[in-house]
Amino acid sequence: MKKSNYRGLLSILLIVAVLTTWQLFNTKPLSASASSYRVVKTTTMKKTAYHRASANGAVYNLNHTKKLHLLKHYPYTTWYASKKVILRHRHQNAVYYKVKSSSGGAQGYIWHHYLKKGKAPFGLKYAKAAVAMDAKTGKVLWQRHMNTPRAIASISKLMTLYLVNKKVAGKGAGWNSRVKTSYSGLKTLGNSAVYGGFRFTRNHYTVKQLYAAALIESSNNAAIALGQWVAGGSTPAANRRFIKMMNHQVKVWHLGKAHFVTANGMEQNALRHYGYSVKGGNANLVSAKDVALIAKHLLADYPSILKESKRGSLKVAGQLCHNYNNLLPGRAFYQPSLKVDGLKTGFTDLAGYCFVGTGKKSGHHRLITVVLHDQNEFTETRSLMNHVYRQHRI
Repeated sequence: MKKSNYRGLLSILLIVAVLTTWQLFNTKPLSASASSYRVVKTTTMKKTAYHRASANGAVYNLNHTKKLHLLKHYPYTTWYASKKVILRHRHQNAVYYKVKSSSGGAQGYIWHHYLKKGKAPFGLKYAKAAVAMDAKTGKVLWQRHMNTPRAIASISKLMTLYLVNKKVAGKGAGWNSRVKTSYSGLKTLGNSAVYGGFRFTRNHYTVKQLYAAALIESSNNAAIALGQWVAGGSTPAANRRFIKMMNHQVKVWHLGKAHFVTANGMEQNALRHYGYSVKGGNANLVSAKDVALIAKHLLADYPSILKESKRGSLKVAGQLCHNYNNLLPGRAFYQPSLKVDGLKTGFTDLAGYCFVGTGKKSGHHRLITVVLHDQNEFTETRSLMNHVYRQHRI
């Protein structure tokens, strides 16, 4: 080839390369748009239940231009399909179902390979640990990570209240016994905007008053004062003795996944500010199963606790104590058939929302449920209770 022809060919190739490069950088990329997904056929179908076959899928709008919901966020949702839609994309057809979640809160179109026919298996979306237990037999009816010790916040007070009942049931003490509450740290704690609620305006309260404040209002200073009273004192030294009593009771009951360092469920890094600190860790660590067993012992040995735990509110020494159990009558998540009458709520940033629920549905044994580190503790407790009854497990 002559040099002139060779140079001409190189010039042409260079021009083509430049034009191609310009076109690549100045052309908008293709996307999953209405033009790339078009409806080929729509068929109405009998309403059919499906659940997710893969957590990788998503729910789209009809033209597949937008992800509406990620299936990984719906592990226990039943989707009801009402239409079969064939969409064409890149010369290929694909079958999608028009679906709506069982609650009606989410809907759209799902590729059929992401679905399995049938209702979704039962599960709790948020609780990191949970258990349902027959309060009479101790049989576990449903569980998730029930043997993993976790921070349990204020449901720790169930152990404190058990030991209070135990002392009252013995000799030399009663519900009208006076509890000394003059320690400055407890008074400061009661006035805290974060950890307070029941203020110590007196230097003495009765056991009955502080018991109600600790159970209903979940008063942190009331729980510590009661523990100190059980241990025979009114200062942090008595609190340390009481923590040892709590862990001794753990051994008596053979609870292998429970260890206490506070009487009220607050973490020690918060309690130190008020003069309280013990060795053994920052937080009470108890498994969901062991929480349920503590509740079982409390309900079996001292069933009168239900007279207080079912109260929506109560005035104690002139202060209104509010019960935060939203499964009680008149509350947002109340369901009459479940007959919930207890038992204890809890929350810290470390523990998340925790709840021990209990109720005795007509014709059944009493049910105890525990959810730990939850986001929707009342919704999920209600779902768990309904599931156990629906499956005739109790």
